[in-house]
Amino acid sequence: MAYATPSQQYLWAVELPWEATVADAIEAARRVANAPEVPWDSAPVGIFGELCQRSDRPAAGDRIEIYRPLRCDPRQRRREQVQKQRKARDR
Repeated sequence: MAYATPSQQYLWAVELPWEATVADAIEAARRVANAPEVPWDSAPVGIFGELCQRSDRPAAGDRIEIYRPLRCDPRQRRREQVQKQRKARDR
């Protein structure tokens, strides 16, 4: 299990039965973690960077990730940077 903030990364190793779901893995990590700031129940989740459902079954060795919201859309931020550069250039 993995969760990261801008200043800290959390990693929890959990062992589960083969029929366990992503939700089961999250619950197992919550039991061993001392991290109340993690949005255990509300955040989107994924496996190795791909969104998944909490009902999905991970394979042995999969890294299940809990995602936090982005402060802004990276594509929108890039568009705004390009517009600023164009305005500065056109002056």
